[in-house]
Amino acid sequence: MTMPENLFACWHPVAYAHMLLDKPLSVKLLDRLLVIWRGRDRVPHAMDDLCIHRGTALSLGEVKGDEIMCPYHGWRYDATGACTLIPQSRFDSIPTKARVNSFPCVERYGLVWVTLTEPLHPLPEIPELESPEWKVVNTGPFSWQSDASRQLENFTDFGHFPWVHPGLLGDLNRPEVPDHTVTIEGHVLHYTIVRPEAANSADFPVFANEAVEQPMRRSRYEVHLPYTIVLRLGWGKTKGMVYFFVSQPVAANRCIGFCIIGRNYDFDQPDDVLQNFENVIFNQDKRIVESQRPEQVPFDLAAELHLKFDAVAMAYRRAMTANRFSD
Repeated sequence: MTMPENLFACWHPVAYAHMLLDKPLSVKLLDRLLVIWRGRDRVPHAMDDLCIHRGTALSLGEVKGDEIMCPYHGWRYDATGACTLIPQSRFDSIPTKARVNSFPCVERYGLVWVTLTEPLHPLPEIPELESPEWKVVNTGPFSWQSDASRQLENFTDFGHFPWVHPGLLGDLNRPEVPDHTVTIEGHVLHYTIVRPEAANSADFPVFANEAVEQPMRRSRYEVHLPYTIVLRLGWGKTKGMVYFFVSQPVAANRCIGFCIIGRNYDFDQPDDVLQNFENVIFNQDKRIVESQRPEQVPFDLAAELHLKFDAVAMAYRRAMTANRFSD
């Protein structure tokens, strides 16, 4: 399966920032093997994961100050990808060909991001995740054998809640999806869904439900193409949650989801309550999505059957095509 060129011009997550310590880390993005590493200033860098000399994975090597060293022959490269040292010919000039492709790389929201060309759009602004008044919890990562588009679209699908997540997100007695309207502004989809809330479970009291029968939940979505969601949850008062979900397109049939959650309540609750809750939810989804064929969302609207409650899926497919994120 070919990858549309515009996918290469997007910021994609490749790791949680806490995963990148003193050793290089091998990652795969859009079927390309990369190495990410930190120099002395702790700023992350991204390069092709191979030494130009004999094609050895640089991720097997070491960081030496502000350079990364190949484990095979000790060649060193700086953050721009230029070779700075060839020990076997220390006193000879270094050939201009002795360099590795490097890529823009930043750290934000606790993630390391890489784009393989000049990015089309900036990262979304989520002030809650950078505010001391909100507690932030990292969940996952969630590795699935599917295209990132399927993982993204599953996160936006309300219709499956009663069957896949009964007692946690859905109720079999209330299978209807509330009416909602999707608006598209460039590469961002906006919509809001208001519905009666499922009760907090005894094992996972994670939502700010009031002790009343069926409190209403307002879910405000921003879908930033191609694979990013900002979801804000509210129950009519001051307590709120923000879900930041983004899928890493590893290859055409593999993705890794990162889900970062912020909330302005329950600061004393252990992080593993939310983390265990999301592990359950994502594992329930995983077996379903990995069974879908084709592995990638078919962006031709005629390829699958759509009904009124599939408004988000239809808008997503149209927008992905219009923004040239699909073939």
